[in-house]
Amino acid sequence: MKAWFISLAVIIGLVGCADNTAGIRIDGQTQNVFFNNNVLGSRLLVDNIITTYVDDRPRGVVQLSSNYKADQHILYRFYWYDNNGLEVNTKPGPWRKMIVRGYEQVTLSEVTVNPNGTQFRVQIREAQDN
Repeated sequence: MKAWFISLAVIIGLVGCADNTAGIRIDGQTQNVFFNNNVLGSRLLVDNIITTYVDDRPRGVVQLSSNYKADQHILYRFYWYDNNGLEVNTKPGPWRKMIVRGYEQVTLSEVTVNPNGTQFRVQIREAQDN
């Protein structure tokens, strides 16, 4: 029993040391926006979340507005899922960098490369190397 408590304490300690790279998560299907970074969430407003089609493939589009006077360096990445909610990417795409200028409106978008991709999720985080 004592070993079990020690193992649990080690796991909790390791989780506490992990870098939380989450900032904003946007779910394309449910239109839900989750803010895990209050500063980033107050500086970026999600204006619109839509799915369009390009050559019969879904294109995820997220429109953001800056609610902050200075530049914001962000990283974002799209994840694609099938109709059952299972991720279809064999490996996630790279984080893409964008600079959002003060009070500017920007659009993030991506077309799925996997023909089974129908739903998307976008993660946005602050870039650490301004």
